[in-house]
Amino acid sequence: MTTTLGKLERISLREAWRHEATEFTPWLAQAENLNQLADSLGLSELELVQTEYPVGDFYLDILCSDDDGEVMIENQLDKTNHTHLGQILTYAAGVGAKKVIWVAESFRPEHVAALEFLNQNTTSDLNFFAVEMELWRIENSPMAPSFNIVVKPNDWAKIGRESARVAAATTPVKQLQLKFWTAFVAHLDASRNGIRPQKAGAKHWLSMAMGRSGFHISATINSREDRLGIEVYIDSQKSKEHYQHLLNKRQTIEQQLGFSLDWQELPDSHACRIAMYRPDSKLEDEAKWSEYFGWLSDIASKLMTVFKPLIRDLP
Repeated sequence: MTTTLGKLERISLREAWRHEATEFTPWLAQAENLNQLADSLGLSELELVQTEYPVGDFYLDILCSDDDGEVMIENQLDKTNHTHLGQILTYAAGVGAKKVIWVAESFRPEHVAALEFLNQNTTSDLNFFAVEMELWRIENSPMAPSFNIVVKPNDWAKIGRESARVAAATTPVKQLQLKFWTAFVAHLDASRNGIRPQKAGAKHWLSMAMGRSGFHISATINSREDRLGIEVYIDSQKSKEHYQHLLNKRQTIEQQLGFSLDWQELPDSHACRIAMYRPDSKLEDEAKWSEYFGWLSDIASKLMTVFKPLIRDLP
């Protein structure tokens, strides 16, 4: 028996969308399409903030957020050009983007090289992606979209360069912080407990996503006081109001956790924190790091379990 096969045909984006701003951008900004793009890039869920977001006298196509912060998307229906490259850099500076995604029908080699250069020469907190948008059809079937990743950051290389930069330019404490958090991230990855940390850096904290912008869990280490900490950090638009909602449930929360927390409204700050501390924890004592990692991940898991549904339901 002979199997009949259809012919797969690539379709120009212009056949589906004639106008970039009024047709293509609104389509891409729909939740299901943002999620497909995020899946292709290996990112967490992208939450739409606004289309045609004003940046000075210009307008960014799509502003989103994810667990790490602001994500900007600039889209084109045609081959990339220098105008859009300039816009991307302007918008990234204007919104303080953590991730920059450029979507186009095809990429010129010069623009691929430019984005790769930026990924190689910026910090681990800033990442550039190039995505070719494709449309495919089999005979008379509906057109199907596909996202082809052309450029993405090399996390391993960035971490290596960041380690070298820190080793050359910062204090021994900063070097040890980077080493500590890098090892802790590896511990979390190996434990597969569902906690998603940010990239390790030479600083006294490491953030972990909670699934809602403005809220995260932070592991901290205070070298001066030899103290580990783990906290729910609230830096939302309504930080004080959200903190009060949670404080009203303090007794129930602490009963579910099985331990008390240090509730800090921080009246002189926009943010608030709800923390747990472990004294006598010396960063320099590398022999105890595995013990520290176990404590941090255990408390973080409990905080995530109890707080995440409460945070999800906050107004």
